[in-house]
Amino acid sequence: MQALIDGSRLITEALVRAGAEVFIGYPITPANNLYLFSGKRFKTFLAAPDEITTLQWMSGFATAGKFPVTATSFPGFALMLESINMAYMMELPMVIILVQRLGPATGTATCGAQGDITLLHGMLSGGYSIPVISTSEATDCWEMAEDALKTAVELRTPVILLTSKEEVMTQFSYDLSTLKEITPVVRKHYTSDETFIPYKRDNKGVPEFLSVGNTKHQVRYTASTHNQKGILEGISPEALANTISIQEKIEKNSDSYLHFEFQKEEGSNTLLVSYGITANAAREAAVKLREEGIPVSVLIPKTLLPIPDIYLNIMEEFNNIVIAEENYPGLYKKLLFGVRAPENVHSVNKIGRMIDPSEIIEEVKKHGN
Repeated sequence: MQALIDGSRLITEALVRAGAEVFIGYPITPANNLYLFSGKRFKTFLAAPDEITTLQWMSGFATAGKFPVTATSFPGFALMLESINMAYMMELPMVIILVQRLGPATGTATCGAQGDITLLHGMLSGGYSIPVISTSEATDCWEMAEDALKTAVELRTPVILLTSKEEVMTQFSYDLSTLKEITPVVRKHYTSDETFIPYKRDNKGVPEFLSVGNTKHQVRYTASTHNQKGILEGISPEALANTISIQEKIEKNSDSYLHFEFQKEEGSNTLLVSYGITANAAREAAVKLREEGIPVSVLIPKTLLPIPDIYLNIMEEFNNIVIAEENYPGLYKKLLFGVRAPENVHSVNKIGRMIDPSEIIEEVKKHGN
């Protein structure tokens, strides 16, 4: 069934079908459509007075066993950072949809960009990681949204679903019958008669869940450094070990939320790397180059953070790497290779407009194959 649709509708519907129950938000361009559609689809919709309140309310719902979602852009996300750190430390599942736009500061609200990835990499004090999953095409808006909620629930963590203005606001014709079925996420609750220990971990490093307000056990949640019982202990060995365990939980289970697209072309010595909206330009550039007899391979990372080892392993196979992203400094390139990338790693960067496939093609030809 063909329908005129946009990424906002696909993301919203996928999250609801996956089991998300509460949307809390403060409207901001270009995340407005997500706010609008969520008001029509979620069982519970709350208009918060600001973004700080949004994350606090989401945290409250999460402790009560609900699956909360919000959508924002950089100015709103900046206000959420302290509460995201809190939710990470309390190990509360939630999905935060971050729709990128041109910055810094308020920038240009109606202009897309890919400028937030290094912010996401460093958003937690201490350099800890939150899963960041990125959309790069219409199907991703459906499938990555489902996986973001699934990951948040299974690992008891906030998850960032990263997208951009063009992906959520541009309408396109799409065959809805091609979308896969989504099964609601089922959360397991603690059922034992033994005393509940709120941060005691299973073999995946994930604590069992029990909502506040239950009549059987005491439940503690705290954002301060704490032991397994949720008791503040400052920098005791047990409390510090618990803090490290939160990061290890994210890293140890990274394969469960690992998504990427790798098109390996026979005889290719060049790899195109891109994510998000620019991935479409990379795919198109590869097709045109192959038509000219220039074989190139393509890597589209969808799980952006923490950075999976497999991306770097793939890149090691190629003589030339071209990374295309819609920001000025080459942010993803710097995350992958540091401030001084190897000489065989090249960039295509723009701000204020999307990258054209011809610009990627030009860069590939400049360095040979």
